[in-house]
Amino acid sequence: MSGASEVPVIDLAPWFEGTPAGRAKVAAEVDDALQDIGFLLIVNHGVSVELRNRVRSAAHEFFRLPPEVKAKYRTDVGGATWLPRGWTPVGAEANANSDEGVSAPPDLKESFDVACFEPTGDHDVDREWFTDNLWPAEVPSYEESVTEYLAKMHVLIDDLLEIAAVAIGMPEDFFTAHARHPTWSFYTHWYPALTHVGEPEPGQLRIGSHTDFGTFTILDRQQGTGGLQVMGKDGEWADAPWVEGAFTINIGDMMARWTGDRWVSNRHRVLAPDAAAPDEDLMSLVYFHEADPTAVLHSVPPPVGRRVYEPVTAGDYLRAKLAAIAVV
Repeated sequence: MSGASEVPVIDLAPWFEGTPAGRAKVAAEVDDALQDIGFLLIVNHGVSVELRNRVRSAAHEFFRLPPEVKAKYRTDVGGATWLPRGWTPVGAEANANSDEGVSAPPDLKESFDVACFEPTGDHDVDREWFTDNLWPAEVPSYEESVTEYLAKMHVLIDDLLEIAAVAIGMPEDFFTAHARHPTWSFYTHWYPALTHVGEPEPGQLRIGSHTDFGTFTILDRQQGTGGLQVMGKDGEWADAPWVEGAFTINIGDMMARWTGDRWVSNRHRVLAPDAAAPDEDLMSLVYFHEADPTAVLHSVPPPVGRRVYEPVTAGDYLRAKLAAIAVV
């Protein structure tokens, strides 16, 4: 489909090599992609397939546990803290509800989530955003592998934010200066097979149509018939391209607002399990990044940006977004 060809594959090697020409080339390619479709694939990013496979293996071990065991780790979106920590069963979240006025069927996925935990020293901020994570005691390899993976994500997200700043002609620390102590979350999304979840309700997907909320999303996904689709510029859905070893990258609503709508926070979804592949079982590793919750975000004005929004704190913005997707 035409929309798939709009998502480019960008090699980060020239950025890391450090030559002015190489860094300018990568920044320009990222700017073009984010203005055009809001998605890109990156290669030569420094995160091994072996590590990602270890995270998946540990997550599968958790998701195969009996429901009564997983229930010990049950969490809710918008509960005691805004970033969920623990297990979310099938049917507990409806991402399409983030569309104003939409009431959508719940998503056909299970998740295990961890989030930012490093205290800032501000009691009120820490109580809301930086609390302890739950880790499944039955699968100690999950904490070990995810902790290693998160260290890689924290390095890569700073690289992406620096590339983004250069891409719009700003100082390299333009975004990272507001992300010294950011909120972030990491989800292992398990998309069970049709034989496990049964026939979907009308309109029910593994993840309903939505945009993300934050700055950048770093997605490691598996190829499948019931996989990721991105909305093309023609308004039609297209299967997202898949490249072995690549990360899929997109921006969220916060970054679109921050850049004055220069960049596109694009709609995407994950299809329902396909009747033609009833045993297909997929897992995605998803890292969501925002900014310091107390940071005041001022949109980049024209001519770089296209629109000036009222300033907003990152915490206020994210809180409202998360409340919209909870199934109550």
